[in-house]
Amino acid sequence: MSNKWIRKGDKVVVLAGNEKGNVGNVRAREGDRVIIEGLNIRKKHVKPKQKMQPGIVEMESPIHISNISLCNEEGKPVKIKAKISKDGAKKLVYLDAGKEVVYRDLKKKKD
Repeated sequence: MSNKWIRKGDKVVVLAGNEKGNVGNVRAREGDRVIIEGLNIRKKHVKPKQKMQPGIVEMESPIHISNISLCNEEGKPVKIKAKISKDGAKKLVYLDAGKEVVYRDLKKKKD
């Protein structure tokens, strides 16, 4: 699977771990770890400081990029590949029932 295409705002499905099968949007990506909205929630005990109140805070933990995959509208994992269209624009596409579906544009056409 080409996980190099995953970026902020993409819809992904978790393939392994406690959150297996759940779908969410990518909130942030740093290297080989991804934070997904509403998934992999952990509790952190916070000490009292000037600006923060003490207590237990729930926060999203990162998931390794090898454990997630881009998904279609139904939430099923898809294999993405890059294609160059006739007008020269680079797009990410996946196959759905034998037809190519455009996932998103990669680069804009240079004039």
